[in-house]
Amino acid sequence: MKAQLLTIGDELLIGQTTNTNAAWLGGRLSRLGVRMTRTVTVGDAREAIFRELDRAYEEARFVICTGGLGPTHDDLTRTVIADYFGAPLQTDPDVLERVRQYYDRRNRDVPPSAPALAQRPEGFETLDNPVGAAVGLWHEAPDGRLIVLLPGIPEEMTAIFEASVQPRLEEQSGVGEVRHRTLVTAGIGETALQEKLGDLSDVLGDDVSLAYLPSTSGVRLRLSADARQTMAGARLDTVEAAIRERAGDDIIGTGDVTLEAVLGDALRARDATIASAESATGGLIGHRLTGVSGSSDYYLGSVVAYANSAKKTVLGVDEAAIREHGAVSEAVAVQMAEGVREALGTTVGVSTTGIAGPTGGTPDKPVGTVWVGYADASERHARRHQFVEDRTLNKELFASAALEEARRTLSA
Repeated sequence: MKAQLLTIGDELLIGQTTNTNAAWLGGRLSRLGVRMTRTVTVGDAREAIFRELDRAYEEARFVICTGGLGPTHDDLTRTVIADYFGAPLQTDPDVLERVRQYYDRRNRDVPPSAPALAQRPEGFETLDNPVGAAVGLWHEAPDGRLIVLLPGIPEEMTAIFEASVQPRLEEQSGVGEVRHRTLVTAGIGETALQEKLGDLSDVLGDDVSLAYLPSTSGVRLRLSADARQTMAGARLDTVEAAIRERAGDDIIGTGDVTLEAVLGDALRARDATIASAESATGGLIGHRLTGVSGSSDYYLGSVVAYANSAKKTVLGVDEAAIREHGAVSEAVAVQMAEGVREALGTTVGVSTTGIAGPTGGTPDKPVGTVWVGYADASERHARRHQFVEDRTLNKELFASAALEEARRTLSA
């Protein structure tokens, strides 16, 4: 099944809101074996929505739209859809009552515009929203083409998709004809990983494809095979084995596994605990570790020691080390890791001290420089990394480097 995605909203075009819906839906549909052929973002303009809807509906069997389903004057998706299909808007009394109950539960008056949330084009089915007021809409044409309308709020969009859209899609012909398997790596960039894997053409053959999907936490290797072939699973097994043999411990798992979750499993298996001393990352390591359910088993806390005075007074970093080597140095990173380990009484301490940018760099320590420290009962060291010139991206990369340092050291 070919699909196209239309994301709607001025806030997406001007960069006020990051279009996470497109990334999430692309990944989820891909795993279902739906082939996404095009993604388009348009503003809250009737003509633009109509034009892109027409093109998508002509080119793909499945069209999914997000955004523009609210009750305000700039939420145009319902009316455009109604005009496009020649399907008058109707008020669904069950949805209207649900909207009223939604506001009652929150002790809020029902706004005059709220009844618009209960309108749907004739012939469209409503999809219940478990977390919000705006319902989704589903339509299947006699020729088998599908269109789904979902709210733009990510939490509502994902909730409706998982509860109502995915089960229906899985019953459609043409869905699941592509079988995917994703290998997750950490601590190695895309170019270095390609060089390490070498030429895989003989292993891949004509029936398996490989895509490199880089991110700030590592590179995902997505293998794809035609699920209609009887040997699809065996072929994916063969290719995975060849990649694992070449990549070694750069591979940390499969599917949706994350670096922080893998590190957590390693700590739990050793009955170990961890704490982070963060300068350049500003608490991001702690944020990522606590994003894993059950992380209280092994994560005790973090010290954000941004200023040199905090490094000295809270973590016990020597004034002489800062004066001689600078705050961004091997000596300071090691002492920070040791200091947080001692302060919080953990098995492992990790640290970051770096220059995220865009200012503060020097010829010896350009923007993107970070020292990652590690300390446990028998091992103390720090490793230097050089990343990019973007501050936000650097913070993510610095945090990933610290998590990966702990994972590799514990696994050694």
